[in-house]
Amino acid sequence: MTGPVRLWEDGFAVDPYAYYAALRAQGPVGWAELAPGVGAYVITDRRAALDLLHDARTWSRDPRPWEATVPADSPVLGMLRWRPNALFADGAVHARYRTALTDAFDLVEPHDLRERVLRSVDTLVSRMGPDGSADLVSQFSRPLMALIFNSLFGLPDSESSRLNDSLALLMEGGDECIRGEEEYGRYVLDLIAAKTAERGDDITSHLLDHPLGLSPEEVTWHVFLTLGAGHEPTSNLVANALSRILGNPAYYSTLTSGSRPVMDAVMEVLRYETPLANYGVYYARESVSFHGVWVRSAVPVIVSYGALGHFAEREQGGAHHPHDASHLSWSAGEHSCPVKHQTLLIATTAIERLTQWLPDLEPVLPRAELTWRPGPFHRSLTALPVRFTPRLPDGDPAHATSNQSQIQSHIQSPSHSQSGQTSQETPR
Repeated sequence: MTGPVRLWEDGFAVDPYAYYAALRAQGPVGWAELAPGVGAYVITDRRAALDLLHDARTWSRDPRPWEATVPADSPVLGMLRWRPNALFADGAVHARYRTALTDAFDLVEPHDLRERVLRSVDTLVSRMGPDGSADLVSQFSRPLMALIFNSLFGLPDSESSRLNDSLALLMEGGDECIRGEEEYGRYVLDLIAAKTAERGDDITSHLLDHPLGLSPEEVTWHVFLTLGAGHEPTSNLVANALSRILGNPAYYSTLTSGSRPVMDAVMEVLRYETPLANYGVYYARESVSFHGVWVRSAVPVIVSYGALGHFAEREQGGAHHPHDASHLSWSAGEHSCPVKHQTLLIATTAIERLTQWLPDLEPVLPRAELTWRPGPFHRSLTALPVRFTPRLPDGDPAHATSNQSQIQSHIQSPSHSQSGQTSQETPR
């Protein structure tokens, strides 16, 4: 590749690793385009990433100086434009916002969150279970997150499709990004209006009533941030983990037999195929020399978590380290993810419950033939088609496994795809 590495091309979704290699060939900090004519520095080296993430004096999260330099209709503005929330704030303002967010989420007890996930999985399995086939993206991971996060933030299940559709457009960063941002914005405004009129036991109400006294605008933009940041990456985390599990029958057998935990598969995705591949966005407060590159102020500097994971996997030769949490998918420093434990609980519980109900899931396509959604920011499957024995979840999912020998013979049969990478687990 010559010139900037164009992360907006369709080819990036097909083979991001070739693009990461082109970036790494430039050194620890490469030069890329997020959209036609919209340049950004991209960090593909772990040491450089940590140096940036832990240096709040040199780097800012405020994009407004950069915003003034790009067209108002730029397709990446939906993801990068400034809003008064924790993602785009520094210092004391960021600390205030982060406190409000963590306090609101901490009011959701883990057992309550787990029950919400279980109910949502049961709802979806009741819809697709009798058919004996499904797409685990459009019929499971995406609607699952809409059900869970609507419940947490205070909107009914009937609003789920609005949430799914608008966020999909927003994340892809293409021509439909502006429409996605507008539709998602209307969704959030409707939610704020409903909770302003009548409080409930939900995160939106907790933010509206927080002792720090967030303004209505601040609450709106924090719901905009956290609802989207919870839905999209967690949906992709579940789908990517399921694709790895089902793409490798040896690991799938350890899932259904109980010899390895679902957490192993989720951690593998976070290390090697993180759902939010390129999004830690910073700006130099002043132009600065950084790891051999002169970084201009008012230009995005992106931490490529996807590239970091890819090169780590290559360097480790595919070695499996189930308790290694050294990946940077949660970011690091002041802006590290404040709700990673809740995210892990949602993802692991969802996969466990699904594989309890449908223990003989079989991929329709080899993993190498799966397709991915375009966009510079995420690693997101377009579909994950599967087959399974039809069933209706009308009892205890622990009984759904029938007998283990039948499952073992199924996953070891030639009809079960042998293509894919590592992953693995089992309902506990």
